[in-house]
Amino acid sequence: MACSQRGRIDKTSGHLYIAQPFYEVAKLNTVATVGARRSLLPLLFFILLFLGSGLYFQSQNVDYAFYQLPGHVAIIPALMLAIWLHRAPLTQSIEVMVKGAGNHNIITMCLIYLLAGAFASVATATGGVDAVVNAGLSVIPAQFLLPGLFIIAALVSTAMGTSMGTIGALAPIAVGLANQADLEPALVAGVLLSGAMFGDNLSIISDTTIAATRTQGAKMADKFKENIKIALPAAFFTLIAFSIMTTAPTAIVSETVNWTGVLPYAAILFLAVMGLNVFVVLLLGILLAALQGSIFADYAISGLGTDIATGFANVQEIFLLAMLVSALSEFIKQQGGLQWISSQIQKLTSSIKLAGNKAQQLAIAALAFISNLCIANNTVAIVLTGDVSRNLAKQHQITPKRSASLLDIFACISQGLVPYGAQALLLGASFGISPWQVITYNYYCMLLFIVALGVIVLRRPSQSS
Repeated sequence: MACSQRGRIDKTSGHLYIAQPFYEVAKLNTVATVGARRSLLPLLFFILLFLGSGLYFQSQNVDYAFYQLPGHVAIIPALMLAIWLHRAPLTQSIEVMVKGAGNHNIITMCLIYLLAGAFASVATATGGVDAVVNAGLSVIPAQFLLPGLFIIAALVSTAMGTSMGTIGALAPIAVGLANQADLEPALVAGVLLSGAMFGDNLSIISDTTIAATRTQGAKMADKFKENIKIALPAAFFTLIAFSIMTTAPTAIVSETVNWTGVLPYAAILFLAVMGLNVFVVLLLGILLAALQGSIFADYAISGLGTDIATGFANVQEIFLLAMLVSALSEFIKQQGGLQWISSQIQKLTSSIKLAGNKAQQLAIAALAFISNLCIANNTVAIVLTGDVSRNLAKQHQITPKRSASLLDIFACISQGLVPYGAQALLLGASFGISPWQVITYNYYCMLLFIVALGVIVLRRPSQSS
């Protein structure tokens, strides 16, 4: 005798729909959950390769340990694993990979990376970085050496959009100032790291800003305005802390200031905050930097093409890594991994009793922070968690500018506090100290963490979305 099944008849079409037995639905759900979890294995494999190799080389006292196996190389075995787990014909798996790498937001982001790299290269070649540094040194009173260095680093990193570039440019100056003023090297290194992370987080040409705004669908000007409400209070408290710690008034020697070299940086910051399209802003910045260099400095305009190409080459690694991470994310997305992560986060945050969508904002913050602890690359952490964060933001009425700001802030906080991050490693090598010593004086990231959490928890629900 056949087992009867419950069903319903559609009154319009007359078709009979048979309901699946509960045990079959449960079985399908279990299989889907297992598949979703399995899709995360390539990501974990990538993290293991990148983080594991970095820790190994660091234990062997290799310089730049976490760059011995670059991220865009470490991710290739993870992509091979993702293709194998996809269990589809190779041509279909390659189509999935290409679809992810060619994501509209990712390609747009990569084009912005190219222009940002070109601007930084041209502005450096025309003396822009030196101009900003000397302008800062010329106005610093001797009794405010530490807060002055923090301000210079903050201005340079905001102008350049890169913490590594800022540290590379200012570390020799900072080492000299530490020796001249007889200050503890770790303290001066921490001041420089604090200022560098300020601009890395806030600058409109920073790769983290580009990644955060593109993944969340936010405008750069809106994200900047949202971000600065949190960054400025943290910077203010940092200035107070460093002012208290400055004990040796020493004369600071600066070279002649080329004020025209500051103009391209000031122009792109002003235009971006005014809401002008980022492509137009960066193209104008490149032209302004080249023009001021040819008119007011000894820059040969014939070298513009070479400098732009150099800028393109400087962002090659992050360009490739962003595309490959997006390709890996596409496999995870198609197999339900991102949805599973989102559901787990929602279960966790639902147990936190906070008004409005504050718990979900904390979840976005935690995603960025923890992901960067694993990868030690704040841009990649933002790209990896972008889709899940955007879904959480949409579901809980968190505006794109807020989710973009949270991603950028907490990824940068994490990056500034990991001793195996590129910034701490470079400063440790420059000052001849341990990276652990460097991060202990990174007061800005510590204070930014406190301020950001306070804003999430204390802001009224009507203003938190």
